[in-house]
Amino acid sequence: MNLNPLAVVRPKLFNNTRKPCKPGSLASHLYPENICLDVAVSNKLELFDVIGRHMEREHGLPGEWAVRSLSRREQAASTGLGKGVAIPHARVKDLERMQVAYLRLQSPIPFDAPDGNPVGDILVLLAPSQADEAHLRILADATQLFSDRRFRLRLHRCSHAQEVKHLFDAWSQPAAAFFSYV
Repeated sequence: MNLNPLAVVRPKLFNNTRKPCKPGSLASHLYPENICLDVAVSNKLELFDVIGRHMEREHGLPGEWAVRSLSRREQAASTGLGKGVAIPHARVKDLERMQVAYLRLQSPIPFDAPDGNPVGDILVLLAPSQADEAHLRILADATQLFSDRRFRLRLHRCSHAQEVKHLFDAWSQPAAAFFSYV
C-alpha cells in the first residue's frame, strides 16, 4: 500500500520502472534539496543572494563566493534565455563539484533576456574553476531542455521538489519515457 499522498495524485511519478538518469547529465547533478519553489525576490541581486545563502546552508559553500561569481558572470552578459527562463552559471573558486539548483520564482523578474520578458524559471549551474567540458555539456543540455515548451508546461504543474526532480530525470531518459510522463 502506497501512503505517499503525491502517488495518489500522480501515480506515474513514483513508479520505479525507470532507469536512473545517466551519469554526468543535468538530472544527475540536481537533487531535491536544491529545488526551491515559490521563491520571493524582486531582482537579480536578491536572487543571487538567495542562491548564495542556499548554497551556504545546504553545501557549506561560502554564499559570498556564489553571489560574487554569479554577479560577475551576469555583468559579462545576461544569462536570460527568453521564454521566462534564465540559466545563471559561473565557475567558483575552490568548489569541489558541480552544484545545480532550480528555483521557481513567485513572480517573474527582469533579467535582460533577449525577448525582453521577465523570468520565473531559474536553473543555476555552479562549476569548479578547474572544471572540464562537463559543465558546458550540462549547460547545453539545460538550454535544450528549457527550449522545450512541453517541458516548461509540465514543470509549472509540479508543486513539490520531488515532482520537479522526477521530471528532470524523465527528460534525461529516451524520448518515449519523457513523453509518457504525467
